[in-house]
Amino acid sequence: MSTANLADAKAELGELVAKAASGEEVCIIRRSRPISLAMLRAHTETMSAQTGTAGDFVRTMRDDSRH
Repeated sequence: MSTANLADAKAELGELVAKAASGEEVCIIRRSRPISLAMLRAHTETMSAQTGTAGDFVRTMRDDSRH
């Protein structure tokens, strides 16, 4: 199993994803505690779905900040 803290995981994301895709278990640690897939799923389930494209979202943010 590969283990990385959050900062290292950000820097090595491609490598960690490749390991996970090949079937190896990857553990990311944040504040000395492992982040589980169940925790991530629970967090993302509380988020609202994106209604438009990313480009539309950025344009809206840009235009709203101008006015």
